[in-house]
Amino acid sequence: MSRPAHPLDPRHLDARARGLLRALIAQYIREGEPVGSRTLAKHAGLDISPATIRNVMADLEDIGLVATPHTSAGRVPTAQGYRLFVDSLLQVKPLDPTEMDRLRRGLQPQLGTQGLLNNVSELLSAATHFVGMVTVPKREQFAFRHIDFVPLDGNRILVILVFTDNEVQNRILHTRRPYSVSELEQTANYLNTHFAGRALSEVRSQLLRELKDTRSAMDSILSAAVEVAEGAFGGSGAVEDVLVAGQTRLMGVQDLSDLDRLRELFEAFSRKRELLQLLEGCATAQGVRLFIGEESGVAPFGGCSLVTAPYGADGKVLGVLGVIGPTRMAYERVIPMVQATAEVLGAALNRAQQAQ
Repeated sequence: MSRPAHPLDPRHLDARARGLLRALIAQYIREGEPVGSRTLAKHAGLDISPATIRNVMADLEDIGLVATPHTSAGRVPTAQGYRLFVDSLLQVKPLDPTEMDRLRRGLQPQLGTQGLLNNVSELLSAATHFVGMVTVPKREQFAFRHIDFVPLDGNRILVILVFTDNEVQNRILHTRRPYSVSELEQTANYLNTHFAGRALSEVRSQLLRELKDTRSAMDSILSAAVEVAEGAFGGSGAVEDVLVAGQTRLMGVQDLSDLDRLRELFEAFSRKRELLQLLEGCATAQGVRLFIGEESGVAPFGGCSLVTAPYGADGKVLGVLGVIGPTRMAYERVIPMVQATAEVLGAALNRAQQAQ
């Protein structure tokens, strides 16, 4: 026995209902006011009477796709209505060539990884007039080019890591025993000779395997390499896990004008924890992913929509970028903007690494 289709299945809507729902949402996104039957009759491009439109709207309201505010005779889309609109009624076009050029100018490979990430959130915010964001890749995902060790006082070592994207990090490492300059030079030479060009996350596990399989004069060097690699390659070294820009733009959004709601949103942006968890959950998605209203599972974002896309380099996903704004956003513009930004950022990161 076949299962009954979901009530929100677009197959339950005939062409007339689909056309009216599309027209209502487009009009509401443009104007921000509840849409009445006469307005729909004028803008829907369908030869039907306002009375017929009222009947169709009543049916759409019964299945939860539109709602009637208490103070108005017009209707507004619900989160479910937006979801149906985005999934089956929205026609997304590629980003305009002028905007693609603007993205490429703002994401030049010579900026380096950190510069590119800083620019991405600002570019997304400026282009959409909402909040732009991007997660910062963990340094363990990048290959290192060169490593040096400098002995400090006691059991402390300064680790100097140069990555293939030309970023440099200094880390202080506490070891179980003091290491001589000679030991540290031997260890650095071994790591640079055998592991340069590989991601930090791969190096420690490979060293442990080699130490287990080797019983020779190399044991002492390998043992030292394992200890310093465990400390040097173990932390992300990232100052921030997610970069956010344009939060104050939400203060001018009509749908988010409630002060308590804005306060909750700003607190969520400040904490970053929930936002980071939500974005990291999108890293395995293919292409653009969209959360509307409560779909995000994060209470402060209940009145918002979140559009995300993963970005990467060399075939590896490094992070996620996206936009947060009101549910009443121009999805046909925001979705291709987020998708194109992820593609341009990935291409810039690839060229930045190849140029080094």
